[in-house]
Amino acid sequence: MDDNYRHPLNEKKMKFRSNVLGTKNGNTRWVVLITICAFLLSSSLSFVSSSLLEDVNIFFSILIVLIIVLIGIVFDIIGIAVTSADESPFHAMASRRYYGAKQAIRLIRNANKVSSVCNDVVGDICGVISGTASAFIVFKVARSASGIAVTLVELSFAGFVAALTIGGKAIGKTIAIENSNYIVYKVGVVAKFVMDRLGFGKKKKKKS
Repeated sequence: MDDNYRHPLNEKKMKFRSNVLGTKNGNTRWVVLITICAFLLSSSLSFVSSSLLEDVNIFFSILIVLIIVLIGIVFDIIGIAVTSADESPFHAMASRRYYGAKQAIRLIRNANKVSSVCNDVVGDICGVISGTASAFIVFKVARSASGIAVTLVELSFAGFVAALTIGGKAIGKTIAIENSNYIVYKVGVVAKFVMDRLGFGKKKKKKS
């Protein structure tokens, strides 16, 4: 079958340049650090969410689950936007001293780490916690109901949370790719605001 395209004679001899992100030791340290942070964050958030769900009624329990799902979707959008954004417009913005432009450049230059935190750490943790919280809500319903009602609630709520998470992230991916520069800039503005409030990045005045 002739598709009018040229094919290499020996594809094994073809060489492609790999995109090197940092040093090998630096990447290893980052993987270890992010793994430890994920474990600590997941454990602490699971404990907090379980404690909150135990002390509130069904309505607020569902609201907490929805908030957790929403957080996961938002961070998923940020992670994808950072990997899709173009750095060049932000250099012009930084030269004009736009608020948050330098932070946006740093986010893009560290896209692999930002994506790991947003998509893998926060996003996946929110997915795990929302699933655990959903099971906890079903357990609370089971204490006041029995039989087929519990089964219906379990299937309906689990399906609802899964559909909301998957559908939200699917829509979020499109939004993130189409508006990547805008999203990254807004995240840069927030990062700049937080850094200023915490006192990071401020130049120390020299004593005369």
